[in-house]
Amino acid sequence: MQERATGQVAQASPMHPGATRLRLSGLWGGLADPLAALDRAQLDWVLWAPLGLGTGVGLYFLLPFEPGVPVFAGAALVIVLAVLVWLRGPGFLHLPATLLVMAALGLMSASWRAHAVAAPVLGFNYYGPVEGRIIGIDRSARDVIRLTLDQVTLSRVAPEARPAKIRIALHGDIARLAPEPGLRVATTAHLSPPAEPIAPGAWDFRRNAWFEGLGALGYTRSPVVVIAPPAEDWGLAAHRVRMRLSAAMQAHIGGQAGAVAAALMTGDRSGIAEATNATMRASNLYHIVSISGLHMGMLAGFVFGALRWGLALIGPFALIWPTKKIAAAVALAASTLYLWVSGGDIATQRAWIMTAVMLSAILVDRRALSLHTVALAAIFLLLLWPEALTGPGFQMSFAATVALILMAAPWAAHHHRLPWVLRPVIMLVLTSLVAGLATAPIAAAHFGRMSQYGILANLLAVPVMGIVVMPAGVLAAVLAPLGLAGPALWLMGLGTEWVLAVAEFVAGLAGAQTFLPEPPGWVLPVLALAAGAAVLSRGAFRSAMVAVLLLAFAGWGLASRPALLIAPEGALVGLMTPEGRALSKAAPSFTAEGWLEADGDAVTPKEAVARAGFSGPKGVRQAAWQGRALWHLSGKSALANLEKTCRDGALVVLDTIAPEGFKGDCQLYDARRLARTGALAFDALGQSRAARTEAGHRLWTDRPKRKTPPANRTAPDSNSPEGDQ
Repeated sequence: MQERATGQVAQASPMHPGATRLRLSGLWGGLADPLAALDRAQLDWVLWAPLGLGTGVGLYFLLPFEPGVPVFAGAALVIVLAVLVWLRGPGFLHLPATLLVMAALGLMSASWRAHAVAAPVLGFNYYGPVEGRIIGIDRSARDVIRLTLDQVTLSRVAPEARPAKIRIALHGDIARLAPEPGLRVATTAHLSPPAEPIAPGAWDFRRNAWFEGLGALGYTRSPVVVIAPPAEDWGLAAHRVRMRLSAAMQAHIGGQAGAVAAALMTGDRSGIAEATNATMRASNLYHIVSISGLHMGMLAGFVFGALRWGLALIGPFALIWPTKKIAAAVALAASTLYLWVSGGDIATQRAWIMTAVMLSAILVDRRALSLHTVALAAIFLLLLWPEALTGPGFQMSFAATVALILMAAPWAAHHHRLPWVLRPVIMLVLTSLVAGLATAPIAAAHFGRMSQYGILANLLAVPVMGIVVMPAGVLAAVLAPLGLAGPALWLMGLGTEWVLAVAEFVAGLAGAQTFLPEPPGWVLPVLALAAGAAVLSRGAFRSAMVAVLLLAFAGWGLASRPALLIAPEGALVGLMTPEGRALSKAAPSFTAEGWLEADGDAVTPKEAVARAGFSGPKGVRQAAWQGRALWHLSGKSALANLEKTCRDGALVVLDTIAPEGFKGDCQLYDARRLARTGALAFDALGQSRAARTEAGHRLWTDRPKRKTPPANRTAPDSNSPEGDQ
């Protein structure tokens, strides 16, 4: 009787926390349990917040227009309504309200960041004198040294039209040049604005360049002359230290082992040859040469463990002082120094934030590694660098970390059943397997390939990284001021040689890589949201999210690639055939390789040119397309062949501008028309998509009004990502 009376009071009292749920249960029956689950989930709103924040950031980048006052007014209204829900609404609405608030904050933070990094972008192709200060040194995919310059001066270009930063590939003789951050240099270079996507929906380098502050890219075949020594600049002090440490490590260890060791400790990857990079990618070990959470965690873990163990040996000290917290504080300081020396790019900063959150948790007597610490790190990163969300580094590091945390509880519950001798081996296998499975879809979506033996490579290489390479690097750093770093560097070199040997062995195995087609644009966001929601939810909702995951994978597998691709400005045409995509020519190679990679096709551009599909001499290539002729006219003879090919309803692609007033019986795409549309993609039914339409009008897509220099300073077209390769 007492229970029935209590239930009646609960139903009669509108302020009772369970009243709304009980009424909904009566009205909608089966919905009561999911709503109750939402009510319980509000206790973990910190875990859900990154999903909402990431959704808002992702929405900003997906919009076809730059959000303005109406959008932000709507976001502000959402926040106000959410506050009202928190104050007055039923409990089961608190979590959805939190997600909406975080989504609104994500959208606004991404917009603020995009405007905060705004810098001039070159509005034309340029050829002429270039001066600037070196602020970055790296190596391109073509194995060419590149310089990033700021304080740029371009001949006869107004100051307001000059890019804040440019990047130049050095194709000339650089034997006499010793690049060093802070040097002011001069050369003669070809420059162009950041390139447009090579296909509708493809990766847009302009967005990356915008957030990096790069306003132009190019190359030089002329000598680079030093015109001023480095000035005192604390902003570049760490960069100079890094490059000097890198040079010293490479000189002491030697070869590619030395280059990899230098990359691990200083972040300078300019010494790593492209052949080494390719081997590391094929073996799924490329993450080792890019400073990330793995390296930061290994360094912090070694410092923390070594110091705590050492302090524990000092009996009186260990009894009086909190050695665990002291070790955590020193490890945090060491991690911060590592961040400073290694350059502090976004990936390294992301790793430092995660490490700092975990070590800070120890300082306040909390668990160092939990979903809450990962969620807090994600919130910090998305608010500070929202553009990181779209990169593979952010996605893969958080996917792997969350997966390993989820594995920790089952391991703790069952590992005692295993023989103690086998526990470390099984733990290593499980961590590699779990992290590999968590990151495999992301890697495949971004890079178009999967390493079949990546787990084997990581099993053989990562333990050596943690036991030999990183500890030896820390010891070398500690002993270097005493002039005693030699033995530690020798040991580190042995470790990196082992890693390279493993990479070469695994990459050389038959079928080491599987190439996969690029997924539709919606697949990866849906996978991320569904996976995150599945991890945080329970019961029927979790099952629903797993079903969404499976549907996303099915959508990826069933998606078809474009039947016909036309490159920006008509430089290349690609026709899908039963053998794969046939290309009209092999250049521009960046576009050709990008198309084939997106198709999941392992052939080279030259092999794709040799496929059945196109025929005819160079510059006048012909194929069949939907019952009519398809022509690609390029080079010096393009205009001379236009009139005789533009007939009978043919589709003609011309890599130059057609004569004014030209008319013919064909569907003509000349350079002028393609400059308006960007790259084009046609499906099997002939329906077209335009890259510029899909990219929309964003800060990074709308070029400034053209301010062309005099004719003798205008470069031939170099609007391609290859410009700085």
